[in-house]
Amino acid sequence: MTELATRAQAFGLIAEGVAAGLSAPWRLYLARGCRYLSLSVGDRTEWNAWRTHLGCPELSVRVYDAGGEIRRSSVAEVVLDGCRVSVELVEEVSTGDLDQLLVADPASVDPEER
Repeated sequence: MTELATRAQAFGLIAEGVAAGLSAPWRLYLARGCRYLSLSVGDRTEWNAWRTHLGCPELSVRVYDAGGEIRRSSVAEVVLDGCRVSVELVEEVSTGDLDQLLVADPASVDPEER
């Protein structure tokens, strides 16, 4: 992969992904000093594509109440040259989908099992 010692290199990492055919993240946060880069994507397909492209081995899922709405935050992370890079997807989850909250990849569940 690339070194992320400068802002230009961090943004270059994103440009490489977009040039490879990935959708551009809808939000990008780069911490001062280039030690943390966060990408927010719009759907699970984009999330899977970015985490595969970056080789993110660390995955976490958090479910929380946001003012009466249940949300699921899926985060994939990797450390590249001392910079923590995360790809985040936030989805609203209906109460009918609560059984899927424990599944790491809801798309992999057979529709008849839902």
